[in-house]
Amino acid sequence: MNYVERFEKLGFGLFVHFGLYSKMAQGEWYLTLNPKADKEKYLGQVSSFRIRKDWAKRLVKTAKAAGCKYITLTTRHHDGFSLYDTCGLNDFDAPHSACGRDLIREFVDECNAAGIVPFFYHTLLDWWHKDFDTDFPAYIDYLVKSVEILCKNYGKIGGFWFDGMWSKPNEDWQEDRLYGTIRKYQPEAMIINNTGLNELGKVGHPELDSVTFERGKPCFVDNSDRHRAGEMCQVLNDHWGYAQGDCNYKSVKELIENLVDCRKYNCNFLLNTGLCGNGAVNPMDEAMLKEIGKWMKVNKGFIYGARSSDVTAEGADILRGDDGCYYAVIKDVGMSGDPNVQRVGAGKSVKVNARVTSARWLDTNERIAVKRGEFAVLPFVYGRSYSVRVAKLKIKEK
Repeated sequence: MNYVERFEKLGFGLFVHFGLYSKMAQGEWYLTLNPKADKEKYLGQVSSFRIRKDWAKRLVKTAKAAGCKYITLTTRHHDGFSLYDTCGLNDFDAPHSACGRDLIREFVDECNAAGIVPFFYHTLLDWWHKDFDTDFPAYIDYLVKSVEILCKNYGKIGGFWFDGMWSKPNEDWQEDRLYGTIRKYQPEAMIINNTGLNELGKVGHPELDSVTFERGKPCFVDNSDRHRAGEMCQVLNDHWGYAQGDCNYKSVKELIENLVDCRKYNCNFLLNTGLCGNGAVNPMDEAMLKEIGKWMKVNKGFIYGARSSDVTAEGADILRGDDGCYYAVIKDVGMSGDPNVQRVGAGKSVKVNARVTSARWLDTNERIAVKRGEFAVLPFVYGRSYSVRVAKLKIKEK
């Protein structure tokens, strides 16, 4: 199994936006999109950027509770502020702030201790570095040196997730040089470069190991030249960075369906949370992630080994697990109850276009009666309502 295949088996990751912008509590683009933003005041936040000692431990605990196998953290976002020690490239970083610590070191150490794979998000565009607009080749030198530090100083990492090349589509980003630096020091690190909202699933460079689907439904990845993964990134509400005024949350049901849809197309699901200004996980985000984790646990974590399947069905998506079994995923399953208390919809059924030799519900381990590939979808027993229900099937191969 190569490193791309190992990445695919991780299945579900936590995306984390955290930086100086977190203190403003108005989203990661506050500096450029808020008409009242004061740049000098914003930059002055470094003097009060104090992060709780246990931030990384609590973050990793939240990720594990959600069922995530990896975390992709913003080492540097578009505002140019770095959470790691830039080793003399500049002093606009966490060690030179009121925090006085290398937060990426703390993050990596906690991930490694808990069996979570650390990934690094790194911005390509930069609102702070003067060379970005005045001397682009010099800026690329700075960018490559920044990435080299991340490659060399934190042990083995899962990969890099770049973002922002869309800001200057006609410039020479020297991608061969950038990716070559990663291959030199981290030969098995995933290289991902986000194509943004408008280029979903596009392969931007031959060296990329995964394509991206930002807030968009995934599809099968073009593997005509070599095997690549796919990854959909989604946000819990509307902002990637913490925004106190954002209550436009998606439902847990919708997010679980996003996860299932990703696996149907052999893609990973990267779900975002924006940390508060002190590094704490927003309580609402933490609660939602915990609810997703309940669904993951009751369904025995089948999602990690799930892949697309040639078997089709009416009324369900059929995935194949690395255990050789098949999984029928049924959406919008209701709950049993008294019709005077709740509206109970019509019963559902699934018709599998293959010979099913046995079937059980994952959440209860109850046997399912199957006749000529068809079975009734039982509602959740009163006291449970997970919406998405999964049946484990054994199918006789032709």
